[in-house]
Amino acid sequence: MIDNEPGFTPGTLVEKNFSFLAASGPSVEDLGHHAGYYSLPHSKAARMFYFFFESRTSKDDPVVIWLTGGPGCSSAIALFYENGPFKLANNLSLVWNDYGWDKASNILFVDQPTGTGFSYTSDKADLRTNETDVSNDLYDFLQAFFKEHPQFSKNDFFITGESYAGHYIPALASRVHKGNKAKEGIPINLKGFAIGNGLTNPGIQYPAFTDYAVDKGLITKEDQNRINMLIPDCEQATETCQTIGGNSCLLAYEACQTIFQSILSIAKNINYYDVRKQCEGQLCYDFSNAVSFLNDEKVKTALGVTNLKFVSCSRTVYSAMLNDWMKNLEVDIPTLLEDGIKMLVYAGEEDLICNWLGNSRWVHAMEWSGQKAFESATTVKFVVDGAAAGDLTSHEPLSFLKVYKAGHMVPMDQPKAALQMLKNWMGGKLAA
Repeated sequence: MIDNEPGFTPGTLVEKNFSFLAASGPSVEDLGHHAGYYSLPHSKAARMFYFFFESRTSKDDPVVIWLTGGPGCSSAIALFYENGPFKLANNLSLVWNDYGWDKASNILFVDQPTGTGFSYTSDKADLRTNETDVSNDLYDFLQAFFKEHPQFSKNDFFITGESYAGHYIPALASRVHKGNKAKEGIPINLKGFAIGNGLTNPGIQYPAFTDYAVDKGLITKEDQNRINMLIPDCEQATETCQTIGGNSCLLAYEACQTIFQSILSIAKNINYYDVRKQCEGQLCYDFSNAVSFLNDEKVKTALGVTNLKFVSCSRTVYSAMLNDWMKNLEVDIPTLLEDGIKMLVYAGEEDLICNWLGNSRWVHAMEWSGQKAFESATTVKFVVDGAAAGDLTSHEPLSFLKVYKAGHMVPMDQPKAALQMLKNWMGGKLAA
């Protein structure tokens, strides 16, 4: 939140070229690195911050938007620790990321919803509480972005992200698809959407926690039998949330989180994003280098940011979205699949919080014309450089990939496999 920000003009986009690497490498003119603010038209005073990196390979590569979850965590975390063009060294210098997704796409990293990362407002009314408002803001932003960069509007377009973006991604894909059908603005060439270790259908994903935890040896069979007694309440509350909404969704969140918390109370200080590790700090990972780097005044000036302290994850945004948490976002997906828009759901096998098992279950339970064929499809190895990197199940527009030796943040743990996955999937060669 910023007090009394002057001169808010809704619908304006202000963008600048910048170079993090001016001293060591190609000039910004060669690379096309942009940062900008978009003044959201359906807001009192909200400005949405984004990074845009043109492809290192070809301007004709697809345009990819990346959304980080939380809700309320900045996409800059993914930029510096997962699939952006650079990584941060310990001395806060930047080194090229050999597996940045800008090697295969023109990629946008957006700080959203309002209040996340460098996105801000001076009016509390702009804090978003549901996927309708979140997806409308992103749709408005994409319209402005393609107007500003018409040379990219014909490129294939893909929506990607992880974690709570399991909510954002289907909502945005549906919003773009509806906008295209209604000829609302600039047509967006939506080809597919990919959800990494996402929370999409909580009613199916929460009951999978104990099965995953037993398989991983985090709890015993006896523990499971005891914790499973909480599942009926969770399922009932989730159904009520879906039909009634409002406060019933907060009750569903509390009922279902008890399952997760019960596992953690037994597994103790485990990193619930990667069960191979211990939890360090508030978010179980140390992202302090990115926080220090983005709070450097020189960096902020280069990006066109003023008066703001960068926080990796916003508690304010998280709290505002609590009534949205238990909603089932799978409901819009069948329509997209029937219209030939492809979906990839991928999940690192070592993640507890949005584990592969719960994700696999909701994908298999989803009703669409290809459901039976998907269920009977043969699972094959996803091979990277001659070695198996995951288990892949596919039928027509739908693919599910369990990624080996990766936690919640697949591009951080298995960067080479993640880039290969993106290339194969966008190119229609993932299942081949």
